[in-house]
Amino acid sequence: MGVEVNDVAQTTEKKKELITRNLQEVLGEEKLLSILKERDLKIYWGTATTGRPHIAYFVPMSKIADFLKAGCEVTILFADLHAYLDNMKAPWELLSLRTQYYEKSIKAMLTSIGVPLDKLKFVRGTDYQLSREYTLDVYRLSSVITEHDAKKAGAEVVKQVDHPLLSGLLYPGLQALDEEYLHVDAQFGGIDQRKIFTFAEKYLPQLGYGKRIHLMNPMVPGLAGGKMSSSEEDSKIDLLDTPAAVKKKLKKAFCEPGNVEDNGVLAFAKHVVFSVLKPGEKFVVERNEANGGNVEFENYCDLEKYFGDQKLHPADLKGAVETYINRLLEPIRKAFDTPDLKKLVAKAYPPPSKNKSGGAGGEDEIAPHRLDMRVGKIIEVSRHPDAEALYVEKIDLGEAEPRTIVSGLVQYVPENEMLNRFVVVLCNLKPAKMRGIESSGMVLCASCEDEQGKKVEPLDPPEGSQPGDRVNVENYETGNPDVVLNPKKKIWEKLQVDLKTSSTCEAVWQGNPLLTSKGKITCKTLKGVPIK
Repeated sequence: MGVEVNDVAQTTEKKKELITRNLQEVLGEEKLLSILKERDLKIYWGTATTGRPHIAYFVPMSKIADFLKAGCEVTILFADLHAYLDNMKAPWELLSLRTQYYEKSIKAMLTSIGVPLDKLKFVRGTDYQLSREYTLDVYRLSSVITEHDAKKAGAEVVKQVDHPLLSGLLYPGLQALDEEYLHVDAQFGGIDQRKIFTFAEKYLPQLGYGKRIHLMNPMVPGLAGGKMSSSEEDSKIDLLDTPAAVKKKLKKAFCEPGNVEDNGVLAFAKHVVFSVLKPGEKFVVERNEANGGNVEFENYCDLEKYFGDQKLHPADLKGAVETYINRLLEPIRKAFDTPDLKKLVAKAYPPPSKNKSGGAGGEDEIAPHRLDMRVGKIIEVSRHPDAEALYVEKIDLGEAEPRTIVSGLVQYVPENEMLNRFVVVLCNLKPAKMRGIESSGMVLCASCEDEQGKKVEPLDPPEGSQPGDRVNVENYETGNPDVVLNPKKKIWEKLQVDLKTSSTCEAVWQGNPLLTSKGKITCKTLKGVPIK
């Protein structure tokens, strides 16, 4: 009898280890153990069907493989209604098409890593979220949730704007109700979902429903550092990218020698490659004999230490990860190499319409993709000969020749602090003469005026930036900037009113961060002020 009890305890501990390995946080660990002693866990993972899935989706896929190995019953939710509610990231007319694309993609990814689909349950949100019972529960939930709590819960997930739509406030409540209507013990997601998870723990019991377990993955860095995003082209590898595109993107990936913290290449190896290696299989880095020859790793910790000790060159690590990425993507490329699925991709994610301004969505659409914002480095600076308050700067913007730009920063930034400084430049304003000197752009600054006078701070690009790096507004990358902004249509003036710094000194447009492939644009101290 004692032996049997011990065997059960060991089995329970093994299942728990599989379920929780590589997670950043678990809420409800005692409940998890209690259920595992009685039966297998029921878990769901949901994904809003918005931007095209990319290789970072292999991170939750590898955890789903762990859950299945631990005997869990796993439900995958294609959250189509959530995609529409999140500031209409998926337009209603494209909702069904994008859900079909997600379903085909996720199933192809799972097949690629050897996960049997017959052990999974696939559900679409609209299959049950439009039912009478669910709708009544939405109304019941809305009668007890405060606007403050709803907005706070969605802060890391729902697109944040100055004047949010009511749909975005409903989003966290619907995600909480999904736990009840999918009849699960636990919900799995990224650490960015934590506020929604604690929101569910607070409000579901008020409707008489049980508190669930919450399992959270860490946020895996993108290839350029920072979060891997569907909307940031250089930060992610698409599931249908060619081997040549994979090589090109990995070549540009941030992978500093010895840096194991903000390293998307290492993170992918940890959370995906090592998670899906077969028993006895090793992670192989191929090197020529002059560089030490091939090296093999049985576990991630050894690889991380080897790289951290700078015994492994970033190019060799990238080459190894490239091999494994292409191994994972090849079955997906083949699955989508059919006329029907090619047509589905084209319909679900139609290319933006072109216009003579070079933008998307029509010539008159006022959207931030029309701004040509780039990182520049000031390589020369001097006082304007005819204006005491103006600097004349030569700025390297990654072009053949540096640009001359005149800035009114003399009173705010000492001349010695301007030289060799990286700044953010609006490059497609119509050139204008400033006291006789033509200025071909504008250095963007946070600016405010109070009782102590006017304060101005140039925006700071992220560490590792290079002259010419494109600055985008997150969620507005589609489309090309105008060659020159038409001054008569006041495009800059209309967009500028929504440019400001956040409470954490990040540059935002309607709450969406300004960023490059290296990270977010910030300023030093000015919070909640306009950017001009």
